[in-house]
Amino acid sequence: MKKRLALVLVPVAASLLLLTACSNSATPSSTTGSSKLGRAALVVAQGGLGDESYNDLAYSGFKKALASNNLKGSPIESADVVAQGEQILRRAGDANFGVVVDLEYSHAEVLPKVATAYPKTKWVLVNAEAKGSNVASVLFQEQEGSYLAGALAAIQTQNTSDPKINAQNTIGVIGGTQSVGIDKFIVGYIQGAKAVDPDVKVLSAYSNDFADPTKGAQLAKSMFDKGADIVYAVAGGTGTGVIQAAKDANHYAIGVDADQDALAPGFVLTTMEKKTDVAVQTLIADYAKGKFPGGTTLSLGLKQDGVGLSDFKYTKDAIGQATIDKLAKMKQDIIDGKIKVWNVVNQGYPTYYPGK
Repeated sequence: MKKRLALVLVPVAASLLLLTACSNSATPSSTTGSSKLGRAALVVAQGGLGDESYNDLAYSGFKKALASNNLKGSPIESADVVAQGEQILRRAGDANFGVVVDLEYSHAEVLPKVATAYPKTKWVLVNAEAKGSNVASVLFQEQEGSYLAGALAAIQTQNTSDPKINAQNTIGVIGGTQSVGIDKFIVGYIQGAKAVDPDVKVLSAYSNDFADPTKGAQLAKSMFDKGADIVYAVAGGTGTGVIQAAKDANHYAIGVDADQDALAPGFVLTTMEKKTDVAVQTLIADYAKGKFPGGTTLSLGLKQDGVGLSDFKYTKDAIGQATIDKLAKMKQDIIDGKIKVWNVVNQGYPTYYPGK
């Protein structure tokens, strides 16, 4: 599956050329009627725009926020957003943006230092926490939604009346990189699967890339060859290759972040949605209203409708209402605290998945 790029990736030295060329045409508004708001920037994470997942969903929310709040703004992409993190952020500060939303979790260490150096700029870090009176952090409880995805996979892999399911009790999961941010998904997925069936076999692998559909397809095919019939892709744009491999093998993929069910109708069992678009829209709206929540962390889980499974538009009949009802009960039990979902960020790694 070909990866679409909305912008050309560029070195940091040239990245600011994108800022004015891609600016929204809206006129800056003000919070009080007397002081103008600065422009907004969106620092795009690993995998870049065109991933049909995390970055694209956040960018859609960014564009909606600009339009609804009468702001100008631009995305910023870099050929190496991880290694050049501090340079990227400092250049954004030098460009006098009013608010900078950073989608790259690996910037958690450098962002507080940059935020201190640019106190007039409001900073948002998504997927990690950073301290600072002018910094707001966003944490999604991806493990909660992934628990439901794992439970569904463990139930469906036993449903041999489904022609996409084989006789082996095996499922898989592919992460982009080995990190606590990705392993939150993986551990939640395994926990949910094992809660349904302690004997289910869960294959795991890392692509070490968020923008390589070919690598995703290769890893998924290997898992299908080993008996898996459902593979969860937690790897940004790499996951589109997992979805294509599932279609080619007549099995299932589970998508992530943006609703990916329509990428291969009937072959994406569900998507574990992470609503970065809503988070970005909310925080930019807060900025525009003069109510930026600096120094706080926004936590979005099942209870806040920040994560959750898609609506099974193309797979409802294959899954069956009884399973859908079971998942709804599990979701409510997680919200009510009856089911405790493991979070590797603050609990470390469980014995059933010690990490790689």
